[in-house]
Amino acid sequence: MHEPETLIDLNRYPVDKPGGARGAILSQVRADLADDGCAVLKGFLTSTGIETLRAQAEGVADKGFRSFSRTNAYFTKDDPSLPESDPRRRFFDRSNAFIPADNFPKGSALRGLYEYPVLTAFIQECLEEENFHPYADPLADVIVNAAEEGNGFPWHFDTNNFTVTLAIQNADQGGAFDYAANIRAGGENFAEVARVLDGTSDAVRTLHLEPGDLQIFRGRYSLHRVAPLHGKTPRYVAIFSYVEQPDMVATPERCKQLYGRALPIHYERAGVRSDTYID
Repeated sequence: MHEPETLIDLNRYPVDKPGGARGAILSQVRADLADDGCAVLKGFLTSTGIETLRAQAEGVADKGFRSFSRTNAYFTKDDPSLPESDPRRRFFDRSNAFIPADNFPKGSALRGLYEYPVLTAFIQECLEEENFHPYADPLADVIVNAAEEGNGFPWHFDTNNFTVTLAIQNADQGGAFDYAANIRAGGENFAEVARVLDGTSDAVRTLHLEPGDLQIFRGRYSLHRVAPLHGKTPRYVAIFSYVEQPDMVATPERCKQLYGRALPIHYERAGVRSDTYID
């Protein structure tokens, strides 16, 4: 069993030690989040951490739910009552694979990081969120996106207000992360969403993440996508999810789309969330 302290580069990122170095990192992350809802800590994991998580992802890669569909940015069905130009009626091919959270049990390296109190406290301070809880969804609290050649994830918004990712392994080519920061922080802003989909928005930024990088991202408010991949090497990215409400889970429809199944808890708690954005 690998302890979280061996997986995180605590010399470079002393998140376990209150003081000046941790405070400086915290200030920079907060500034980046305020600027565009995205912050990256390069080389957050040790080489041991990268290899440990890579091996764990590889070991359960066959458990990933692979799906091929056409989706809009909101994961909703077509609404013929809206104009064809409305972003809710703009559908794109999506091919991807997610390894659900129930493949990462207690005692595993990935879940150990997700449940590491030091890391949780640091992320909460970065986000400056008073209400901050581990995602209660048993399929989605800590997952791995396992994408192969040709796979991509088109423009979309996240269900959760904030998401934390750890890059584990890159594909041979492709897989850039594009995002339009905070374009619906004050409302749906369909006009700007449409410009992003059209390729005419100047709000789009591009990130190239490397294995070991930690990303904190407000994906509920920022439209984003992962570009298609090329080559034989799969791309692995771990996703840690935290929410404002302790009992919140994904909708049954969203679970079926991403994980191929829904559990009784998803039907019992459907609709429990703190905002009215389209999912």
